[in-house]
Amino acid sequence: MQVLVLNCGSSSIKYQLFAMPKGEVLARGLVERIGEAQGEISQQNDGKKVRYSEAFADHTVALHRAVELLTHGETAPLRDVADIGAVGHRVVHGGEQFTTTVRIDEEVVAALEAHVSLAPLHNPPNLLGIRVARELLPKAVQVAVFDTAFHQTMPEHAYLYALPQALYREAGIRRYGFHGTSHRFVASAAAHMLGKPLEKTNLITCHLGNGSSVAAIRGGASVDTSMGLTPLEGLVMGTRAGDMDPAIIFHLVRQEKMTIDEIDKLLNKKSGLLGLSGVSNDVRELLVRRAEGDKSAALALQIFAYRLRKYIGSYLAVLGEVDAVVFTAGIGENAAAVRADVVRGLEPLGISIDPEKNERAIGVGADISSPKARTRVLVVPTNEEKLIAQDTYELASG
Repeated sequence: MQVLVLNCGSSSIKYQLFAMPKGEVLARGLVERIGEAQGEISQQNDGKKVRYSEAFADHTVALHRAVELLTHGETAPLRDVADIGAVGHRVVHGGEQFTTTVRIDEEVVAALEAHVSLAPLHNPPNLLGIRVARELLPKAVQVAVFDTAFHQTMPEHAYLYALPQALYREAGIRRYGFHGTSHRFVASAAAHMLGKPLEKTNLITCHLGNGSSVAAIRGGASVDTSMGLTPLEGLVMGTRAGDMDPAIIFHLVRQEKMTIDEIDKLLNKKSGLLGLSGVSNDVRELLVRRAEGDKSAALALQIFAYRLRKYIGSYLAVLGEVDAVVFTAGIGENAAAVRADVVRGLEPLGISIDPEKNERAIGVGADISSPKARTRVLVVPTNEEKLIAQDTYELASG
């Protein structure tokens, strides 16, 4: 079965086509700057890559073009659109209603529409992708895979905020957590690397990219995570502030006369590593600038590592016994210097790395622990698209 995996953002569509159940990637592509005067679409498979600059008025036009590339031209892996047996959609927010992957029907679409208020930046484009795919590929099984589902095993004392409980019961205000597909994938891969059954493995998984989160996993199930009602809570990220005193918002309104929309943009788009360094949200650039003596870049990276180190310490206390700390995603897999910064100081807690192993582990799975470490430190490349394809295939063929 050919499974198309879609990740629809507000102005982009990432897609991959898998041959299941082998999990072979037949093609991967990206449509960018949807809705702008000039956009771009690129696709590659079998070592060939094509790229075109053209306008995409909306997601309908963009997805039609992507499917056209999948079925026509030199990089086309399919002969006909009917060859796509199922479509797996990454959906950011499923609330409490969705604790696992589901087939998409009208009831599911209605429920996702009801969750838009919980993820106003992410769920609308996810829904748009679902609507377009159902129209364009009416015979394919449509499946939703939720970022929040993996964290629905958190206990009440971990997901509730210290607010009047009526806000939870009536408005759904609680910690939901995100990056669930990534945390679930790397947890399974890490248990395999350790040679242990997942249900007997305790892990602290660190998904570090432009958006970052950390999860405490006991016996393969999430029991706590750093992101909350939205992806803004938790670690310092590329442009997101992460944890802070909520009274800062009141101060900005009253003293700086900022509007709610301005504060929203400040905390989500202008803070984090970008705000601290004043130059970039890209860790690669910040590492170069730190080596050149840029104090703001050095401070931004120090705060990034310090915040994550605090979370690791707190999750050690939550779990009691931890088999491994796992680094994944763009920064976690590739920035050896950041991994070293994070682990530095955790040696008394039994967490330490071998510098040479750490430097060699760039974009590959590896155990970078020092021989004396009680808790292993692993680098595990994530593959959310493959997990979505697996879930989609299982539902579509079941």
